[in-house]
Amino acid sequence: MSCLGVLFSLDKQTVDKLKSLSSDEDRLDHLQMDIEEVYFSQYPQWTCELDKAWDAIHRTLTNGKLEWDGGTYPLNHIILGGEILYSEPDYIMTLKTPAQVADIAKNFDAVTKDSFKQKYFSIEKNEYGFDTTEEDFYYTWTWFSESKDFWQKASDEKRYVLFTADQ
Repeated sequence: MSCLGVLFSLDKQTVDKLKSLSSDEDRLDHLQMDIEEVYFSQYPQWTCELDKAWDAIHRTLTNGKLEWDGGTYPLNHIILGGEILYSEPDYIMTLKTPAQVADIAKNFDAVTKDSFKQKYFSIEKNEYGFDTTEEDFYYTWTWFSESKDFWQKASDEKRYVLFTADQ
């Protein structure tokens, strides 16, 4: 699999439908057949691709590990934090409420390039599985910083945010 991460800004009706599905398989089918298809083609303003940078973004904003509950709220909710909607190892789906989205948007500017860089380079190589390099830092910082407008728009519109990644 490609391990690509995507953020979707969802309305309550879409979230209610997703959460009403009784199995992981049904939620994944709904994500892939309905949410991804519709949002990428009709609502690109409510999507934010993170490529593979989501892994390093999460590690940088938390405790350097790929854990659901590592780090400090609200920045630990940008990627893995929030309500886990899928429990199989082949996919990740975590949902952030409008209140959590607002907290993330309010605190986004607290992360400066310098502070992000310092935390990025403190990630342990054996934990990350890759070398922390200037090139990877720039790649990670670029994807992170380009998500700022997405978070602000989702907050302004009081929407939920769903993070997804295939494994």
